[in-house]
Amino acid sequence: MIFMGRDAVHRGQWLLPMALLAAVVVLAGNELAYRWSQAALAVLEQRVEARRDVQLMLRLVVDAESSQRGYLLTGRPEYLDPYGASVDTVRVVSQRVQDAYVGDVETLELVSQIVGGVDAKLSEMALALEFQREGRPDAWQELLLTNIGLEKMDSVRAAAEELFRLETERIVARRDRVANTLWVNRIGLNTLAALSLLALVLYRGQARRFNAAQLRHAGELQAERDRLETVVARRTAELAELAGHLQTAREDEKSHLARELHDELGALLTAAKLDAARLRRALPQASTEAHARLQHLEDSVKRGIELKRRIIEDLRPSALSNLGLRAALEIQAREFAERSEMRVATALNDVTVDDRTAIAIYRMVQEALTNVSRHAQAQSVHIGLRAEDQAEGQAVVVEVHDDGAGFDLAVAGRSRHGLVGMRHRIEALGGRLQIESAPGQGTRLRACLPLSASSDSGAGA
Repeated sequence: MIFMGRDAVHRGQWLLPMALLAAVVVLAGNELAYRWSQAALAVLEQRVEARRDVQLMLRLVVDAESSQRGYLLTGRPEYLDPYGASVDTVRVVSQRVQDAYVGDVETLELVSQIVGGVDAKLSEMALALEFQREGRPDAWQELLLTNIGLEKMDSVRAAAEELFRLETERIVARRDRVANTLWVNRIGLNTLAALSLLALVLYRGQARRFNAAQLRHAGELQAERDRLETVVARRTAELAELAGHLQTAREDEKSHLARELHDELGALLTAAKLDAARLRRALPQASTEAHARLQHLEDSVKRGIELKRRIIEDLRPSALSNLGLRAALEIQAREFAERSEMRVATALNDVTVDDRTAIAIYRMVQEALTNVSRHAQAQSVHIGLRAEDQAEGQAVVVEVHDDGAGFDLAVAGRSRHGLVGMRHRIEALGGRLQIESAPGQGTRLRACLPLSASSDSGAGA
């Protein structure tokens, strides 16, 4: 480990603020130089475009003059097509040149001379064409022999050459200024890099001292993280075991309560029904009111028996115990279709499972159908049950699919508690539950339970 003396520490304390100040100054200067260079390059580009426009204007004047001479010599109108196009373009380019040099006092006279000479040349060519159209060849020949157009063009070319020379000097000057700015920025950046390296060397020793402490703290954090992960895993396993135990205890309690209702309450209601029937036979001459009372009593006992039967079926479906899983699901699907007036399609195969797996599948389908009736706004439901060979072994697969409104899996809601309960019930038996849904695309629930695990748990129970 490296220890710095008091002087080195003192120098280090002053070096960092100085390096930061130098960095701010260099970066600010670099930004200003960049913006100035961008502006200078933009001006250079404008000057280059203006120079191109001047050259284009001169070339177009030459093309127009060639087209005019061809027409004057031959009298054929097709020679005037290039003339018209060139004249129109010259006027547009001339306006661009004037706009490019607006406010430039140094070049104002040269630009005026070029534009004025071009306009005079165009006027001279237009006058010659007018003489030709009027049938006065002597007039346009005399106009051409005066060499006025040649003198105008020589004046224009001389002014253009002077303008080009002046623009070349400006371009060279601006390029030199940009190069000087880049050189200054290079020196500043190199200085900043040197200061940064010096600061890095001075603080390297301090970083080494912190390294050991960081490694020690990292080891302590990793050990604490491992301990917490072990605690979380143990608590998760305990909660899963407790959830499974609570599910089993609840189903056992429901079965016990169903048997008590069937035996005790069923016996009482049956006895009451028989007593009412005996009273009706023993009182043949009873008043109309007495018979009405007896009829009301018999109807009440019947409704009580029906209520008892529905409660028992909700607590522990008798079809599941007496007829098996497939028949119980068929009865459940048929009753749901009658209550909800939905189309219910089933594809149920005979699958041999233990009691815990059977009641878990039955409850899952029951909860799924309840959600469909409450939230899905569906027209049809499909229920499937089959055995399937998978990589882990043979498994029983149950699916419930509706064509309803669906929902966004990423958005939580109160209606998800039933889905969470399904998932815990299935996972407690070693299975897995898949939920597929999207707004407007219905919902599909698919539970997969291992048959081997189901048989083992049933045997243990």
